[in-house]
Amino acid sequence: MTDPEAPTGAPAGSLTDVPGVRVGHATRTGDGWLTGVTVVLPPPGTVGGVDVRGGGPGTHETDALDPRTLVPTVDAVVLTGGSAFGLVGAHGAQRWLAERGRGFPVSAVPGEVVPIVPAAAVFDLGRGGAFGHHPTAEMGYEAAAAADASGDGAPVPRGTVGAGTGAALAGAAYKGGVGTAAVRLDDVGVVVGALVVVNAAGAPVGLGAPVSPPGGPLAPAGGARVTPLNTTLVVVATDAALDPAETSRTATAAHDGLARALDPVHTLADGDTVFALATGAAELPADRPGRVAALVAVQAAAATAVRAAVEDAVRSATGVRTAAVHLPPWC
Repeated sequence: MTDPEAPTGAPAGSLTDVPGVRVGHATRTGDGWLTGVTVVLPPPGTVGGVDVRGGGPGTHETDALDPRTLVPTVDAVVLTGGSAFGLVGAHGAQRWLAERGRGFPVSAVPGEVVPIVPAAAVFDLGRGGAFGHHPTAEMGYEAAAAADASGDGAPVPRGTVGAGTGAALAGAAYKGGVGTAAVRLDDVGVVVGALVVVNAAGAPVGLGAPVSPPGGPLAPAGGARVTPLNTTLVVVATDAALDPAETSRTATAAHDGLARALDPVHTLADGDTVFALATGAAELPADRPGRVAALVAVQAAAATAVRAAVEDAVRSATGVRTAAVHLPPWC
């Protein structure tokens, strides 16, 4: 089910400001559940890249995004709760795509395709109270269908939804969640958007004293010390026409936004991962100096959008009524 208390209005910008990019969530709360799946659905032909910086990543199909590999395009990106268990959500999104013939064609027979669906997970196991309640393949299917049904340019639900449902930051001093933002580069003629799932070991920079949501305190009863197992996930998208190497480099640059917004970041207890998508709708200058200048602008905007999206996630999550996060001693 989708949390009816989640905000639906996007801030000044969102990932869906990039034409053709859609976002859908599947959210589970109550009866031991506090987790979910988020699917980013780009238009066909979108080029993908990735950069993994955290010391404890939980990922699926990231090797397929290496610029040296066969397939340059991505059919969907799955962000999920549930740690490594939740990566099964990618199978559900893949099934949704395959049923519609979307994917890399592997024969001359129409519909015989293999959808390319990279995925990454945050650690939220047990935060709803039941360790075994983690995302399923069906939730990945549901989130992909929700993304498709949302339509182009739709507001992105944010806060405690989808993969951000059970997120927490800084040893549970803050509630985490989903945030989004975008930067328009009028001089270049492109849009750069970011969507984040903030579940970091670090604390947000410059947002004041820690706060707890109205639903209850995030710290475990008695103030027991917990070992943070976390991760921040990011999808950056642009309508610029980038090749696979340029797209991967954009993912690398976008990590700077995490470093500006969270302290510390890229720790051994995080699995920080940035996916980058380039839809190719807007051509960059053909001359080398002009193209380099445009690429620098796009990549700088990626970092700016990520920082703004992290701030949006923290503010959105702390202002939403939600179930208290349960943090057992092993969390």
